[in-house]
Amino acid sequence: MMNDLDTGLAGQTEEININDIIAARREKLARLKEAGKDPFQEFRYDITAEASRILSDYSAYDGKQVRMAGRIMSRRIMGKASFCHIQDGTALIQIYARIDALGEESYEDFKKLDIGDIIGFEGNVFTTHKGEISIKVTGYILLSKSLLPLPEKYHGLKDTDLRYRQRYVDLIVNPEVKETFIKRSKIISSIRRFLDGKGFIEVDTPILNTILGGANARPFVTHHNTLDIDMYLRIAPELYLKRLIVGGFLKVYEMGRLFRNEGMDIKHNPEFTTIELYQAYADYNDMMDITEQLFKYCANEVLGTTELTYQGTPVSLGGKWRRATMAELIKEVTGIDFYAGLTDEELEAQAKAAHVDFTPGIGWGRLMYAIFDQKVEEKLIQPTFVLDYPVEVSPLAKRKKSDPRLVERFEFFINAREMGNAFSELNDPIDQKRRFEEQVKARAAGDDEAQMMDEDYITALEYGLPPTGGLGIGIDRMVMLFTDSYSIRDVLLFPTMKPIK
Repeated sequence: MMNDLDTGLAGQTEEININDIIAARREKLARLKEAGKDPFQEFRYDITAEASRILSDYSAYDGKQVRMAGRIMSRRIMGKASFCHIQDGTALIQIYARIDALGEESYEDFKKLDIGDIIGFEGNVFTTHKGEISIKVTGYILLSKSLLPLPEKYHGLKDTDLRYRQRYVDLIVNPEVKETFIKRSKIISSIRRFLDGKGFIEVDTPILNTILGGANARPFVTHHNTLDIDMYLRIAPELYLKRLIVGGFLKVYEMGRLFRNEGMDIKHNPEFTTIELYQAYADYNDMMDITEQLFKYCANEVLGTTELTYQGTPVSLGGKWRRATMAELIKEVTGIDFYAGLTDEELEAQAKAAHVDFTPGIGWGRLMYAIFDQKVEEKLIQPTFVLDYPVEVSPLAKRKKSDPRLVERFEFFINAREMGNAFSELNDPIDQKRRFEEQVKARAAGDDEAQMMDEDYITALEYGLPPTGGLGIGIDRMVMLFTDSYSIRDVLLFPTMKPIK
């Protein structure tokens, strides 16, 4: 009865009470323990071959004895011979078990195995008469009993909420998900190789901060009992990394988690991974060069091409990426010219006619940013560097000599999505303190994303920060692009989820 019940799981899940299946598996476990065959008592299992290697180089394994282990993903139980497909972590491979090879008792136990059970086995590699590479089993051992049934094999695990909550099941039944995270690992490795090859040094800076800084964002607050002070999970490592440039490092980078207590959507998760790098005696033009080279390098390393498709849209990382100022792009898309000598009121009238949402009187720079944010970003499909941001929204960037209302800052966009941010770093301690003071005023007025005053960082600048270029890239968004993933949750192994009550 138990064997028939579980065999029917693959095609008749809706017709069977899930509690009956679970009860049947627990009963099997109890019988195994009673018989002295507790499946949870094994400590290790020696493996001599992997499924992916056997499948890709069959001639090297044909007829040879191998020891393997993996999870049963399907089973076809017959009288004196049975077939199972085993997922060993590298690929799916078929095993073939016969009563005359295993003996009657062992074969009867084999027939009682469930989908999801993890077994170790040995046998000879061969090809069935249908041409499928398989292992003819000569012995096996149950290494772990699966007490919960896997999702129905033909439809897999499709409920996205459940997939994110139970990533371990998602990885078992949806092999393409595992490939996404293998690519993620390769992308991160290739980033490190690229930067290490250019002489950058990887460093670690504090995740717990006593002062909030480096970006405008709402933090997570915690409390340190011994010091009896509130602390913040970092929203950016920028100010620490620039302290290292003051201290004499020429090129540094840090890759790691940031934490922002903000909204969640397909592009945002409260904790996410970025890389920030800083180079002495460089500016934002150098950072554009590094960005373009880095993306091309990683695409070729991981994908073998710079020609991608993201959600049906072709994206070319090859060739020279476009570089345009924010003002140029606004004029191109909306016709509004911020250098036509118009008053703020005239510019606001044009913005209103273009259906831009803004607060009257916000000023030249903030109005420019509002128009760009609402009307231009969505048009930037192919890789584009957007240059020269208003100083009001860029408290850590150096002003442009040609127009002090702007700073030497860029963000770059691919497929209408911001992928990273860079500055010619502000190194004037007097100007930096003045901008921090403006941030403090904004914070006092209710802007809980504004930065705090960091007196120690000002002190560091007073010792002298050389001209420096800085760059930050969202790793999760980069992985989304390279793996054609719709949501950031698709590239995070364990995304933040609302608890189930």
